[in-house]
Amino acid sequence: MPADSLIPTVAVIDSGIAAPHSEAVRLARAFRLGVDGQVRPVPPEPDSLGHGTAVARLVREACPAVRLLDAQVFGRHSATSAALVAAGLTWAVEQGAEICVLSLGLRSDRAVLAEACAAAVAAGVIVVASAPARGGPVYPAAYPGVVRVSGDARCGDGDLSWFGAGCPEYGACPGVTVEPGRQPTGGASFAAARLAGVLAAALASGDLARGAGPHDWLRAAARFQGRENRVAAP
Repeated sequence: MPADSLIPTVAVIDSGIAAPHSEAVRLARAFRLGVDGQVRPVPPEPDSLGHGTAVARLVREACPAVRLLDAQVFGRHSATSAALVAAGLTWAVEQGAEICVLSLGLRSDRAVLAEACAAAVAAGVIVVASAPARGGPVYPAAYPGVVRVSGDARCGDGDLSWFGAGCPEYGACPGVTVEPGRQPTGGASFAAARLAGVLAAALASGDLARGAGPHDWLRAAARFQGRENRVAAP
């Protein structure tokens, strides 16, 4: 296990983190809209969707000695808002997150989320977000400085790919083993979680220097270069 000073702190901004992965959680908050339309931090609820727990599991598989921050921006339904995501991200940065993983994508560009992402990146936090391989932009992945990740079927556990400039720009294994009673099965969300875990492991080992931008390291670590080619069988 690395020395305590090398243990990275990763924020999972999602639906919550349940046992057994909650044992690694240092702090947890949920963010909800009040009747006045203002976002308020409240005690977290159980992870009823299972998505955040799956993300946390993938991060811990890559970097077992990680500290987690649990920013719950989904409730009992798979819907959230830019204001809630921005509040969770801002809180995570204030609590010392070094990596924030947002395995989500919103279709609308909102100033509140753009500003939160810009502030996080300016503070030296690595913001990792999922992005679809095809289609229009999603947010926060489309914002400047965010590490944009999609699934790449070429990648196994621990593998990364670099697609080149664009959105997405990196790939990782999209698959996940479904835990009993849970629904998530795979996709860009879990590719982003895996890449965040790989980055956390690189911070823990010292391979990635704290405060250094992640992109040079990610490109050097990528097993695959260029887009995945999917050719239909004749």
